[in-house]
Parts: sequence; C-alpha cells; structure tokens
Amino acid sequence: MIKKYRIKKNEEFSRIIAIKKCKSSDNFILYYAPKKESYSRVGISVSKKMGKAVERNKIKRQIRMMLANFYDFDKGDKDLIIIARKKYLEHAFNDKQADLEKLIKSSII
Repeated sequence: MIKKYRIKKNEEFSRIIAIKKCKSSDNFILYYAPKKESYSRVGISVSKKMGKAVERNKIKRQIRMMLANFYDFDKGDKDLIIIARKKYLEHAFNDKQADLEKLIKSSII
C-alpha cells in the first residue's frame, strides 16, 4: 500500500469517526465515510494494549498487506479507519484477512 492511500492526520481520523458509520467483528472495528480525494484512503489504529511499538507496527504492516491483497484503492468510494481489537492476536492470518475482507465488503454495500 503506497503512502498516498494512508490517513495520517488526527483531524482526518476524528472527522471519519465523528460520522459514526461503523461495522465491527471479532478482530476489527471499521469506520467509514465518503472519500475526500479521487481515491480511497485507509487509516489504521492499534491500541497500546496490543503490545509495545514493535508488535503494534507488525500488526499495522499485516493489515496493510491484507488490504493490498484484495482492496482496490482507486475504485473504492469510502475513506476507512480500521481499529484492531484485542482478539486480533488470537487468530491466524488467513482468518483475519477473510474477516477484514467480509467487513469491508459489507460496509461498501
């Protein structure tokens, strides 16, 4: 996932979360809002309860890899905020990817 597809600023996170359109699963909470750019963007948040910085960065890399496998940012119509839940650590990578894919596809409809 290239950097132009990332949401980094706190104001943008707050704007999307304030719209209060969300879906959740065992592993993730997904907030979404209409996109501001010509392409879709994603912000990823991992709580400090999930581990130290090394573990949190690993989780973010995994989520970015999951998105790169199935999500087309140029054709997407929403900006997304993905928050990893504590149960994320208990599941296998393929299960988490299937869960995220199902969650995103259900929010687009």
